[in-house]
Amino acid sequence: MANPASYRPKTGEIPTNPGVYRFRDAHGRVIYVGKAKSLRSRLNSYFANPAGLLPKTYAMVHAASSVEWTVVGSELESLQLEYTWIKEFKPRFNVVFRDDKTYPYLAVTVGEKYPRVQVMRGDKRKGTRYFGPYTAGAIRETMDTLLRVFPVRSCSAGVFKRAEASGRPCLLGYIDKCSAPCVGRISPEDHRALAEDFCAFMGGEAKRFIAKLEKQMAEAVAELDYERAARVRDDITALRKVFERNAVVLAEDTDADIFALHEDELEAAVQVFHVRGGRIRGQRGWVVEKVEDSTTPDLVEHLLQQVYGEDGDSHGRLPREVLVPVAPSNTEELALWLGGLRGAKVDIRVPQRGDKAALMSTVRENAEHALKLHKTRRAGDLTVRSQALQELQEALDLPVPLLRIECFDVSHVQGTNVVASMVVVEDGLPKKADYRKFSVTGPAAADDTAAMHDVLTRRFRHYLQDKSAQVGEAALAGVPAEAEEGLGQEQEAQAGLLDTTTPAPRARFAYPPNLVVVDGGKPQVNAAARALADLGIDDVYVVGLAKRLEEVWLPDSDFPVILPRTSQGLYLLQRIRDEAHRFAISFHRQKRGKAMTVSALDGVPGLGASKRKALLAHFGSVKGVKAASAAELSQAKGIGPALAGAIVNHFAPDGPEAAAVPAINMTTGEIIET
Repeated sequence: MANPASYRPKTGEIPTNPGVYRFRDAHGRVIYVGKAKSLRSRLNSYFANPAGLLPKTYAMVHAASSVEWTVVGSELESLQLEYTWIKEFKPRFNVVFRDDKTYPYLAVTVGEKYPRVQVMRGDKRKGTRYFGPYTAGAIRETMDTLLRVFPVRSCSAGVFKRAEASGRPCLLGYIDKCSAPCVGRISPEDHRALAEDFCAFMGGEAKRFIAKLEKQMAEAVAELDYERAARVRDDITALRKVFERNAVVLAEDTDADIFALHEDELEAAVQVFHVRGGRIRGQRGWVVEKVEDSTTPDLVEHLLQQVYGEDGDSHGRLPREVLVPVAPSNTEELALWLGGLRGAKVDIRVPQRGDKAALMSTVRENAEHALKLHKTRRAGDLTVRSQALQELQEALDLPVPLLRIECFDVSHVQGTNVVASMVVVEDGLPKKADYRKFSVTGPAAADDTAAMHDVLTRRFRHYLQDKSAQVGEAALAGVPAEAEEGLGQEQEAQAGLLDTTTPAPRARFAYPPNLVVVDGGKPQVNAAARALADLGIDDVYVVGLAKRLEEVWLPDSDFPVILPRTSQGLYLLQRIRDEAHRFAISFHRQKRGKAMTVSALDGVPGLGASKRKALLAHFGSVKGVKAASAAELSQAKGIGPALAGAIVNHFAPDGPEAAAVPAINMTTGEIIET
C-alpha cells in the first residue's frame, strides 16, 4: 500500500475553486472520483490525518498513488462532471450506487399518445426525450414547479387506465398539476402541444416562459395579491436555479474539442476538453517550452498539427468543431487538412459568447492552474533534490557532495541468464546516456555476491584504464572485448527497450561516482567494497539498500543506518534502486527471450543471424540445409565457399552436430527443427 504522504500535493498547489478530483492507482487507473466546493479544503481532508479516515476512505488513499483535479465554474458543473467521469471510469471506490441507479434524468415519453413527464434512470429508451442529469432533489422540485405551468400527464399507465375507466382524475388532476387527458379535459392534440412546450422550456427556450411568469407576478402585485405573487416568485427562482446555463453539459448534438492556453514569456500550458454528445468525455494537457519567438496564433497552429497529426482520425477523434482561443495561422488551410483527416468538414472557430465561450473560460482557467502548478513543482523539484542529496550526505557522514551516484542491481531466474544493470544519477536527476548493462557468465554467475563483485570490477576497470591512459576516446583502444559487456542507451534503444529518437553514442564509462549504491544488504555491500579495494580505489563510497526494511548498509558494519521514512534522501535512494531494478529486468527479459529458442545452426562458426535467415529462406528448413552440398550452399545469399565448407563439416557424421540434441523451444518443450 502506498503512503499518502508520498503523493500529497502541497497546499498552495491546490486551487480553492470548485472542481472534480480523481485518485489514480500505481497503474494509472482511476479508483475514485469526487467533487468539492473547495478543492483545497476537500483534498487536504484526505491527507491531514489518514489514520482518522473511515475504513473505506483509508483504503482508498492508501491504494492510490496520485491525485489530480479539474477546476469548474460552479458546483452544478462539478456535479455534472463527476457524474460523467463516474460513468466513464467506473472507479472501484465509487460504490455509492450499489443498486445500479444513475443520476436521474427528466424524461418526456413523446412516443406515446399522451406524453408523460417522469424522472427516469438507467438506459435510455427509444421515443423518449431526456433532459439532465440532475440531482434527485432538484429534479423533483423542478418537475413539481413545471407541472404548475405545463400540466402534462405524469401518472403511470396503471393509474391512467383506472382514471379513464372510472371517469375521475387522480389527485394531480384535482390540484391542477395535470390537465387530466384521462377524462377528456384536454384533447390529445392540445396535450401533445403542452408536452412540446414543456420540452421547449427544458431545451433552453426558457426566456419566454419565465417572462410569462414574471408578467403574472407583476399582475399579482398590481392586484395586491402578494400570496400568489410569492408563489410565482418561488417558481421563477426554482426555474432559474435549475436552468442556469451549465458550462459542462452542452447541447446533446455538440461534438467539439475546446482548447485554451495560458502563457508567459518562456512557457505555455494548454488544456483541451473533448466534448462528445454534449458531455466532457476526456481532458488532456500539455506544457510547452517556447523554443522560438512564436505568436499565439502560431502556437495554436502547431498545437493542432501535433495533436491531430499524431492521432489522425482512425478512432473518430476529430470532432465537427475545434474551438480555439485565437484563430490559428493559415486557418483555412488547416481546416482543409483536418477535414481530410476526418473525411468530413471541420470548423475551426473562436467562440465569442454563449455556452461554448463559457466552457472555453473554464478550460482556460484549468490551463492557468496547470502552468502555475508546473512552475511550482519545477522550482520545488530543485529544492527537493538539493535537500535529498544533502540529507543523504549527512546521514552517511560523507566528506564530499554527492554529485554523481551509480546504482547496481543483479537480475536472474534461479541462476540462469544472469545480468546486471548500472544506472546513473547526476545532481539528483537520471543520466540515461551513462546507463550500462552487463552479462554475467562463468563462475561470476554462481551467486549474487560473486556477480556484484564481477560487475563492479569490470565497471571500474574501465575507469582505471581511462585514468592511466590520460586520453579521452583513445582509452578504449586497449580494452579486451570480454570486458566490454556494458551496453549504453544506444544499445538499449536498438534492442527496443528504450524509446528515444536521439540515442547517445557508445562512450566510455565517464568519471567515477562519489557514491555506489547496490541493491541488497550486507553481503552485496561487502562484495562491492571488496571489488573496489582489489582495484585500489579508495575515493568511492559504497552503500546498500535492502528491500525488506529499506535500511542502508555500510561496508563492514554490523548495524544498518536507518533513515526516517519521510527522508528525501531515502526517497532518492529508493528511486535510484527501483530504476536500476527496472533496467536490469528489461535486459534480463530480452536475454531470456533470445535463449528460449535454440537452433542447430547456432553453433556454425562464422554464421550470423542474417546468414541463417538467408539459408532458411533458400532451403526452407534446417533439414534442407543439412542435406545440401557445399556447392548448393554457396548458391544462398551471402554464403561463400569457406562458410559453405564450415556448414558441411558442422553437420558431418563426425562433426560437432552429430551428438547435438534437436532444437527445441525451451519454454514449451516443442521440437522446432529436425
